[in-house]
Amino acid sequence: MLRTLLAAGVSAAVTTAARRATASNPPGGAERWTRTNHRGEPISLLEGPAVAAGLVAATLATGGDARTRGAVALATASAGTFGLVDDLAEDTSTRTKGLRGHLGALAEGRVTTGAMKVLGISGVSLVAAAIGTRRTGGAFAHLVDVGVNGALVAGTANLLNLLDLRPGRALKAAGAASAPFLATSAAPTTGAVLGAAAAAAPGDLGERDMLGDCGANALGAALGSQVAFAAPRAVRWLALAGVVGLTLASEKVSFSTVIDGNDVLRRVDSWGRRPA
Repeated sequence: MLRTLLAAGVSAAVTTAARRATASNPPGGAERWTRTNHRGEPISLLEGPAVAAGLVAATLATGGDARTRGAVALATASAGTFGLVDDLAEDTSTRTKGLRGHLGALAEGRVTTGAMKVLGISGVSLVAAAIGTRRTGGAFAHLVDVGVNGALVAGTANLLNLLDLRPGRALKAAGAASAPFLATSAAPTTGAVLGAAAAAAPGDLGERDMLGDCGANALGAALGSQVAFAAPRAVRWLALAGVVGLTLASEKVSFSTVIDGNDVLRRVDSWGRRPA
């Protein structure tokens, strides 16, 4: 419990400090980090790098198994970095959406920043899984475990990004999904996720800041790491099936439409947010 609280404290403190440090003098100027939200109002992407920094700092500062910490930090930092490239370098004049869109563009010989992000996060997630996955059987079983864990980390990074369409939604989803791991060996990572989410929530719900791909991918990678490196094999397979299923469903169904059509989900989703 002490390591979990320490992780939450470090994550919240670094997230807050990083966001404040860039508030008055954003790298490259404020315009580079400003986008337009669903209301048509300006909103800052600086929350994303701050959250990623908080997650990585907490992961490295809380002790425990060095290989697991290294794997989580690598996956989280890389997901945030590839997401940041997509945030800042995406060609908005030919905006491509979804996995199918980015991979389709790649098949046509067009390399989008989204495709680079998908391939980059997937590749580094497999490397992180190879580092952090404990060997509990033969060579083939271990290879399968590494593949499942890598896919889980990368898939969760992408899935949380798909949820980041309304203020606070991705932060709430990450917090709710992390809570069951407070009593497991992944608790320090859980503390990091909860700390970063709590620190980012006021700006996100107030619609001054947004996670962007950088923050959502980093938060999702940390979230997936909790399952990948702490849960039993059966739970990891079920979690991966859920992530894949929701990702495929997102190509056909709008999450926002589903949430708005359910009274409980709509109330939770709108909690703390400015009125429509």
